[in-house]
Amino acid sequence: MKKIAFVMDPLDSLALKKDSTLAMIRACQQRGLEVFYLQQEDMMLWQGVVCGMLSRLRLRDDFCAGLDHTIAGDNWYRLDAAQRTPLADMDIIMMRKDPPFDMEYIYSTYLLERAEEQGVLVVNKPQSLRDCNEKFFATAFPECGPQLVVSRRADVLKAFHAEHGNVVFKKLDGMGGASIFRIMQNDPNLSVVIETLTEGGASQIMGQVYLPEIADGDKRILLIDGEPVPWALARIPSAGETRGNLAAGGRGEGRELTARDRWIAEQVGPELKRRGLIFVGIDVIGDYLTEINVTCPTCIRELDAQFSADIAGNLMDVILSKTP
Repeated sequence: MKKIAFVMDPLDSLALKKDSTLAMIRACQQRGLEVFYLQQEDMMLWQGVVCGMLSRLRLRDDFCAGLDHTIAGDNWYRLDAAQRTPLADMDIIMMRKDPPFDMEYIYSTYLLERAEEQGVLVVNKPQSLRDCNEKFFATAFPECGPQLVVSRRADVLKAFHAEHGNVVFKKLDGMGGASIFRIMQNDPNLSVVIETLTEGGASQIMGQVYLPEIADGDKRILLIDGEPVPWALARIPSAGETRGNLAAGGRGEGRELTARDRWIAEQVGPELKRRGLIFVGIDVIGDYLTEINVTCPTCIRELDAQFSADIAGNLMDVILSKTP
């Protein structure tokens, strides 16, 4: 029996009706894998061996069957006592810890890389998690994206705003729509927004031309080993908002991929595959690629529900095909 470990957030913090990692765990159970659970804090280097405090995890059968029930407390899973176990005992490790992408996250990739060196398949590849900042990585495909600037200099950022008049400024390490500002022409808050986001010129940020197509949704397109799932989840901003993120109150609407969506996926997919980024979510507004999410992509459950799909099952089949 193959063994798979999920590095993830506390189980009782998960959104039971939409968490994508739970869909992956269900797919593993359906395929007869032995599933283990740990958090970032549970990984360690112990006497020269990279280990984790691993607990065997099993979703309750009726919850696993639907994954959309509201069950109080911890009744929806069974978790055995944790035991210190070499990570090399696993066949697969899924890094499913939500951002923030901070130094602790980077240290986790160092530990996971040691397990990878011993033959464990880590998804996504630890080096690529470090290398591929979710906002900056999108700039590797300029033919797909909007006009933008990355700088920590106020004069450069102000010049970009002066040229385009209607722009969005955001932190390079932001998540869930946090710290995203739309600055229009003659906006008196321009200077303070730049000062705040750059921390007084200490941190690089990104400026992008505002894309009015955001009103029709910020599309999340999932790619498995470089190949796009046939549907996108358009995250439509709520009234008075410019952010479509579900965490910022956006509404999710499933759509078939357009020809442009598929073209963008074709440009990005081969590089994702080359880098060992097996499960990725790209964000597209209108005709433009805006982000490449590699740390903990979501939206599986929403797309499954709207299209009667099994995205997590397809993902796990691909992952299993890469193991001996």
